[in-house]
Amino acid sequence: MTQIIVLPHVELCPDGAVIEAKEGTSICENLLENNIELEHACEMSCACTTCHVIVREGFNSLEPAEDLEEDMLDKAWGLEPNSRLGCQAIVKSTPLVVEIPKYSINMAKEGHRK
Repeated sequence: MTQIIVLPHVELCPDGAVIEAKEGTSICENLLENNIELEHACEMSCACTTCHVIVREGFNSLEPAEDLEEDMLDKAWGLEPNSRLGCQAIVKSTPLVVEIPKYSINMAKEGHRK
């Protein structure tokens, strides 16, 4: 088991959290299994940015993002160099410190209006 430290988020995790994460599963899956309701509008299929997280520590232990994830991240609110989609970033043996951005862009829920 690997630790994920989740920095405080006003709605999802007001006091922050330290969770025991399962290696080989995504950041998103680990947060959900620990009752941190990270949004995942596309059901973790890399088709939206609602599970966008910023990996403050341990970023380099993750496999590099694939092109599809990079394309989606370009649309994320508050994009930073250490941004990843939580559904695509697979936890390894290195502990992580993760920040959930204050806002997300939910294309699946909001739809596109002309």
